[in-house]
Amino acid sequence: MEQIQEFENEARNDLIEGRNAVMEALRADRTIDKIFIAKGDVDKTLGHIASKARSAGIVVTEADRRKLDAMSQTHAHQGVIALCAVKEYSTIEDMLAIAAERGEAPFLVLCDEISDPHNLGAIIPKRRSAGLTAVVDKTSAGALEHMAVARVPNLAAAIETLKKNGLWIYGTAAEGANELWKTDLTGPACIVIGSEGTGISRLVREKCDFLVSIPL
Repeated sequence: MEQIQEFENEARNDLIEGRNAVMEALRADRTIDKIFIAKGDVDKTLGHIASKARSAGIVVTEADRRKLDAMSQTHAHQGVIALCAVKEYSTIEDMLAIAAERGEAPFLVLCDEISDPHNLGAIIPKRRSAGLTAVVDKTSAGALEHMAVARVPNLAAAIETLKKNGLWIYGTAAEGANELWKTDLTGPACIVIGSEGTGISRLVREKCDFLVSIPL
């Protein structure tokens, strides 16, 4: 029942259903967070959709028919449902430009493989992460409408870009020398939040200028 409920929750977002509809959305570069494809279906069209989606950095998940039926709003999904973002994504350059226009020091939150939509922050890596679903929008209590959100294919490379633009990178880790709340974050800065299970990845950790802890 928990799995069915999860799919029903996802179905409350903008869905694109059916093979032709999903393929055209991919061709039009529609912002798509995830595509669900019927498990075990060997149809060539579905295979082409999966291949094109993965090459675009979109998460593709296999699901049995019962789960797809639970998600479907048209009841004619043809074995494929695309989950679209509720807000268009920005770029890192957009974020830095917004700060410059406001005369403010940029402040970003980087999320390293956050998987729970309720924990979503300001930057979401393209793979293995939650997207801008209706759950994220609701949980933010309206904040999502006032913040820029980007997806990046490589978080380590994104950090290098931020460093070149003068930002200090603060990674959160249990062994951090100082508590986050006691750290001076004035000036251009970004905080890296790791995944719920394993925290910040090794490569991302090595890119951080400082490690700070978040006390329980």
